[in-house]
Amino acid sequence: MIAQETTLVLLRAHVWDTLFGGVFFFIGFASGLVAALRPRGSRLLLWFGVFIGLYGARMLANVASALDLAPGSSWPQAIDAGVTYVLIIPSTLFWAELTSGIVRKICRWLAAVGAVIALLGVVWFFVTGSPHTFARISLLLAVLLVLALGFSLMVPGFAKRYFHIETRVLRVAMPAVAVVALVVDLLYLFGVPPAPFIEPATFALWIAAIGYEAAKHTFENERQLASIQSELEMARQIQTSILPSSVPEIKGLRIAASYKPMSSVAGDFYQFLPLDDHRVGILVADVTGHGVPAALIASMIKVAMQSVLDCAPFPEKVLRKLNDILTPELKGRLTSAGYFWIDTEHQLGRYAGAGHPPLLRWSAKRQQLERIQKNGLLFGVACGQEYAVQCFALHTGDRFLLATDGLVEPENAAGESFGDHQLESILTSHASADASALSQELLGALHAWQPAEASQQDDITLVMIDVLERSHPFTLAHERPDPAYQQEFAAIRK
Repeated sequence: MIAQETTLVLLRAHVWDTLFGGVFFFIGFASGLVAALRPRGSRLLLWFGVFIGLYGARMLANVASALDLAPGSSWPQAIDAGVTYVLIIPSTLFWAELTSGIVRKICRWLAAVGAVIALLGVVWFFVTGSPHTFARISLLLAVLLVLALGFSLMVPGFAKRYFHIETRVLRVAMPAVAVVALVVDLLYLFGVPPAPFIEPATFALWIAAIGYEAAKHTFENERQLASIQSELEMARQIQTSILPSSVPEIKGLRIAASYKPMSSVAGDFYQFLPLDDHRVGILVADVTGHGVPAALIASMIKVAMQSVLDCAPFPEKVLRKLNDILTPELKGRLTSAGYFWIDTEHQLGRYAGAGHPPLLRWSAKRQQLERIQKNGLLFGVACGQEYAVQCFALHTGDRFLLATDGLVEPENAAGESFGDHQLESILTSHASADASALSQELLGALHAWQPAEASQQDDITLVMIDVLERSHPFTLAHERPDPAYQQEFAAIRK
C-alpha cells in the first residue's frame, strides 16, 4: 500500500510535466516537419520546432527518471544533460532570424559559443559520467539572452531598428518573461524558492508567444512569396509578349531563333525589323544582370526600337539612336547589342555592334568560319557615340549566327567555359544542317557540357540565318534610291 501511495504521489506530482512534455514534443516535431516540407523551408519555424521539441523531450526524460521508468539505464539522465547543453543553440538561431545588424551577429556568436560548450559538456558526460559540469555556463548564457532580448524590446527605437517582429504578442510577452526570469533568479539568490507554477506558466507563455510569431512570420513570408511569384509570372508573360512570336518570312533566307532565359524573366532581347519580303534588320541585345531590372530595360529597348524604323538599313544609325535614347535611362546598367541588316534582293549584309559578341559567318564560298566584329561602346556609357559598320556581299549557302554571350560562358565540371572554340567547332562540323536543326544541336551540346546538377547561369539568345539560293537573277534595276546605299552596294559588288 505504501509503495502504491508513493507511486500515486509521484504521478500526481509529475502529471503536468508529462502533459506539457508530450505537448511540447509533439508541437516541436510538427513544426520541424512543416518547415522541412515547405518548398523553400522556414528556418524560423525550424528552430522553433527544434527548441520546443528538445525541451519537451527533456521534460519527458525527467519524468522517466523520477518515476524510474527505465531502471538501470542512463538514457534519461543523458537526454536531460544533452538537451540542457544544446537548447541554447536553436534558441539563439531562432532570434537570429528575427533580428538584424549587431544583434543578429551577437545571436550567432552565442550560438557558436553554446555549440562549443555543448560539445564539451556532452563529451565530459560520456567520459566522466558527470552531467552538469558545464551546465551552469550554458544556463547563464540562456538567462543573459532572455534578459537582453526582453529588455531590448522595451526600447522602441532599438527594437524598431534591430528586430523584425510581426506581432505585438511577442513584443509584450518577451519583456514579461525577462522580468519574471529576473525575479526568479533574485528569489533563488536570497534563498526564497518561487511558487512551483511560476516557471511552467512563464515558459508556456513564452512558447505560445514565440510559436505565434514563428507561424505568423512564416505564413506572412509565404503570402509575400506567393504574391512575388504571381507578379513574376505576370512579368514573364509580359516579356514573352514583347518578343517576336515568329520569325519573318524573307525571300532567300531561312531564320531560326532560340531564347532560353535563366529565370522567369531575363535581360536578353531580340527583335526583327522586316521592311518588305527582301529586307530585314535583326537586333540582339544583352542587358547586364538578370531578373526584373534587366527585363524592364529589355522592355525599354522594345519601345525604343519603334524610333529606328526610318534608319533600319543602316546599323550604325540604329545603334547610335538606340544608345542616345537608352543611356539616360539605364542608370549605369550597361547593355550590349548587335544589329544585322540583310537585303536579299541585292545580296547585301551590313553589321555593327555595341560591345557585343561578334557576328559569326560560315562562308560557303571560302568554306571557313569568319568573325564579323565592328564594335563601339556599350549602351549606357555616354550619349553621342559613333558605331562603325562592316558591309559585305551575301552568297548562297552562307550562314550567320548572332547570339548573346550566354552561349559561350557556361562551364563544365572542371570549370572550363564552353567557349568560342567549342562553338566554332560545332558550326563548322554541322555546316550542312539547316538553321533550326543547328540551333537545337548547339543548345544540346551546351546542355551536355554543363554538369547535370548545374543550373543555367545566364540568359541564352541566338538567331541563326541561312542564305538560300536566289529565286531570280541579280539586277541593279532594283536598287534603292538612297544614294549612300547605292554607292555602298556598287562598291561591294565590284
